[in-house]
Amino acid sequence: MTSTTSDREKKKVLFLCTNNSARSQMAEALLRAMYPDRYEAYSAGVAATSVDPRAVQAMLEIGIDISAQRSKSSQEFQDTIFDLAVTVCDRAKQACPICSTQLLLPSKSPRAKRVIHRSFADPAATPEEEQLEAFRKVRDEIKDWITQTFGR
Repeated sequence: MTSTTSDREKKKVLFLCTNNSARSQMAEALLRAMYPDRYEAYSAGVAATSVDPRAVQAMLEIGIDISAQRSKSSQEFQDTIFDLAVTVCDRAKQACPICSTQLLLPSKSPRAKRVIHRSFADPAATPEEEQLEAFRKVRDEIKDWITQTFGR
């Protein structure tokens, strides 16, 4: 008998950013919406804050509501082993709390079988009058990257 997607366990993917306010939140929601049968998507921050309202607006524009999502600290996932962790900003990569080499040792941080890095620009770092457009641009870049990376 051939195994189908529904027969296999979904892969767990964690998106990490500095504050879990925009880029990682959008990536989590996009992966969940685009490939719900193949992946369980999560997001967290090195120092969690709150979900940015501009990220909520940018996602609503493409039919994905993230208004109920909340910013989470990476420590909330300390007992979880992910198939893949993705750092989506350079600061998160530098402070990455993910341990991929010692999966069997106790840890206060989440652990992943594999860690990759794909940096996206911080849309909140643009001038105020350009920020919503910057959020849209980053949203579209993340969506394209998810299609290329997870859509195979």
